[in-house]
Amino acid sequence: MDAPNLEHVFLPTNGIRLHVVQTGSRYGSLVILLHGFPEFWYGWRNQIQPLANAGFRVWAPDQRGYYLSDKPRGINSYTLDELAKDVVGLIDAADVDKCYLAGHDWGAAVAWWVALRYPERLHKLAILNVPHPAVMMKTLSSSLAQLKKSWYMFFFQIPFLSEAILRNNDFELLIKMLRSSSKPGSFNKGDLDQYLHAWWRKDSITSMLNWYRAAIQKPPELSGDLRIRVPTLILWGAQDIALGREMARPSLDLCDQGKLIYFENSSHWVQHDEAEAVNKYLLDFFSTTKDSDG
Repeated sequence: MDAPNLEHVFLPTNGIRLHVVQTGSRYGSLVILLHGFPEFWYGWRNQIQPLANAGFRVWAPDQRGYYLSDKPRGINSYTLDELAKDVVGLIDAADVDKCYLAGHDWGAAVAWWVALRYPERLHKLAILNVPHPAVMMKTLSSSLAQLKKSWYMFFFQIPFLSEAILRNNDFELLIKMLRSSSKPGSFNKGDLDQYLHAWWRKDSITSMLNWYRAAIQKPPELSGDLRIRVPTLILWGAQDIALGREMARPSLDLCDQGKLIYFENSSHWVQHDEAEAVNKYLLDFFSTTKDSDG
C-alpha cells in the first residue's frame, strides 16, 4: 500500500528522526498508529485510509529501529521511557496538545506507557493484543504457561546468533511465524515482500531485537500510580499464540474508563485478521466525544 495520498516525511523527535506516513485532513484530530514487531508503518495499511476518510489526521510512524527511521545503537536507546518520548515528540511536531493513540504488539506496550506517563497528551487510547505492562510483568513472573509462550523474548537476548538465525534463508523463520500465527490470507506475498524489504535494511534486525533486550535488561520502573486515566479500548484476538487472553481482563481492570472486545476467532494480528471490524471499533471509539465506559 503506497497510495498517492500518503505523504512520507521525516520528523525530529527525542533526538532522532522518525519516518512518518501521513494522510487525512490537516485540520482533523490527530491519530497516531504504533506498529509492533516485526512490522513497520505498513502494519496499519488496512486502518490508515478508513481513519483518514472519517476526517482524522493520521500519522503512522516507523518506530525507532524500524525500516526508514533512525536506528540508534545500544539497548539503552530502546527502553519504554525513550520510546514513549518519541511519541510525545511526534505530538509536539504536530503542534497539538493531544492525540488519539492506537498501538499493536510492541506499539501497544509503548501506547500503554505514554498513557501512564503522559496522560495529558492523549484524548483516548486503543490497545490491540498487549496487556498493561504491570499485568505482563506479574504474569511472566507467576505463570509458567505464559513464560513458555514468551520463550522467544529470551532467545532474542542472544546477540549475533538470534540475528543470524532470523536472517537465514531470507528471513524464513519470520515469514513462517507471520503466516502460521495469523488467519490464512492475512499476510499475502505482496505484504511479505514489503516486510522483507524493511528487514534487510542495514542494522534493522539488531535494532528491532534491541526492543526485547531493553525490556529484559532495562525493564521499566513499575511503581506509583499504575492506573490508566484516559478512556481506553482493548481489542484482543483470542487465538493469540504468544499472549494469553487471561491478561486482558486484569488490564481492563486497571483502566478508569475501559472497554474490552474479544475477537474469538482472531489471532495476535487482529487488525489484519479482522480489518473491517477493527476499523469500525476504532472509528466509533475515536469519534465518540463522551467518555467510554466499561
